[in-house]
Amino acid sequence: MRVLVWNEFRHEQQNEEVAKIYPDGIHGTIKQFLADDNVEVNTATLDEPDHGITDEKLAETDVLIWWGHMAHDEVNDEIVDKIHQRVLEGMGLIVLHSGHFSKIFKKLMGTSCDLKWREADDKERMWVVSPSHPIVEGIGEYIELEKEEMYGEHFDIPAPDELVLVSWFEGGEVFRSGCTYKRGHGRIFYFRPGHETYPTYYHKEVQRIIKNAVKWASPVQREYSSYGNAKPLETIQPK
Repeated sequence: MRVLVWNEFRHEQQNEEVAKIYPDGIHGTIKQFLADDNVEVNTATLDEPDHGITDEKLAETDVLIWWGHMAHDEVNDEIVDKIHQRVLEGMGLIVLHSGHFSKIFKKLMGTSCDLKWREADDKERMWVVSPSHPIVEGIGEYIELEKEEMYGEHFDIPAPDELVLVSWFEGGEVFRSGCTYKRGHGRIFYFRPGHETYPTYYHKEVQRIIKNAVKWASPVQREYSSYGNAKPLETIQPK
């Protein structure tokens, strides 16, 4: 399986605190733990030519992982359209944390994808609400994070095809933190935790969720559906 981890890679270069937590970038950390599963992992960042997403690289990607935050508007619309088409053709997409506001997620959801938020070192408890789902294989009843950014409802997204995880925060809010969708032939998973000033992507159970999600989102190998004017399969008798 070929996975492409895309990261804006701005916070790590502009904020010393973030650089200390993720010296190789968030994308580098995700690549490292995914590679443990013998998955072929490449990375791409915003400031590379074509944002690191060339036509060739996109065509050979089975699952795209997306993390962005402060520069969503800088992502080229033409590249967003190409990613959108690849999802419809069957490429898996995993959107992490503040990627909820990315152009590609909003295009696929068709809503504002807005929410409430707070940075106050809230404890987060993510409850598994679909225990038989493969994305939460190996996870107990909940995952507890001592400090995270709060995201709160209402989260302006379409009703998920499957709701896998729901978060409770120390300040009292709740949030739909693990949501799956199907668009065309592609599978999409939104996974909430991962604010850049917390070491969330070193948490073993968070890593397990992302590993499971990569397997779940991997494409089914089949031809893309044909559309438009179609010739009849049988002879149509004159009426």
